[in-house]
Formats: sequence, C-alpha cells, structure tokens
Amino acid sequence: MAEELNGAAANAEAPQVQFAMQRIYLKDLSFETPMGVEVFKKEWKPQVNQELNTKTAKVDEDLYEVALTLTITVKLEEDTAFLVEVKQAGLFGIKGLEGQQLAQALNTACPQILFPYAREVIDNAVVKGSFPALMLPPVNFDALFAAALNKAQKEAEGVQANA
Repeated sequence: MAEELNGAAANAEAPQVQFAMQRIYLKDLSFETPMGVEVFKKEWKPQVNQELNTKTAKVDEDLYEVALTLTITVKLEEDTAFLVEVKQAGLFGIKGLEGQQLAQALNTACPQILFPYAREVIDNAVVKGSFPALMLPPVNFDALFAAALNKAQKEAEGVQANA
C-alpha cells in the first residue's frame, strides 16, 4: 500500500507532457516559371530537386512556431522549368519537454504534421501553373534529425580532437 502511494506521489511530481497543435498556416508561397511559354515547347523530361529546411522560434511560454520550407526546382536539361517554394508554418503548444526531447519534438513531430499541408500547396501551385501534378514522397523527419545529431556529434569530436 505504501509503495502504491509513493508511486502515485512520484507520478504527481513528474511534469505532464502536453503537445497540442494550435494553428497551421501558409507563411509564404512563391512560384516562378523563368522560361515563360518556351517551357511548354520542350519535351517533358523533368529533373526534380527538393530542398527541405525547418526553423523554430519560441513565441511565448510553451508556444513555438515551426516553419517548414520546401523548395522544389524542376529543370529540363539545364533550364529551370519552374521553381516553387513553400513555407508552411504551425503554432504548437509544448509543455513538459526540455532539452533533447523538446528539440526532437520541434524537429520531427511538428514538421511531420506540417509536411502534408506543404505538399498539397506545392501540388496545387504546380497544377495551376499548367504542369503535371507533382506529388512529393513522404519524408522521414526522425531519420533526418538523427543524421543531423550524428553529424553535429562528429563535428564536435573533431573540434575536441584538434584542440
């Protein structure tokens, strides 16, 4: 009985983790067709390049803005057929996480929620630009975060070894 009370007291002292999406919004959208009408005269054999970036900012206590930026460049040979860039953002209430756990939530869970919205905006912009639909494949944000941590750790070890 005493063990149960001690366990309950320990659980009451542990901070409760709260994660809530407050809002998702389109922060920026850019679509360019540098070649103009000439792009439609060429054979459609696109080379697609995708760049992805996330940026986080603390807005208020326990409230964070996460902005996922996707830049898609489609080329026909050496010429850029079109370029689309989307900044899809969200406000997330996160409480009870600190340090590494908070960084992981901001860099994996939040972008994972934002990605389908950004992908839809890109597809709509491309179709409205009179190009074939462009459905981007899913992104494993957990793997990207782990790779970034691994790279940072190796760089830190290299700096320590050179010191």
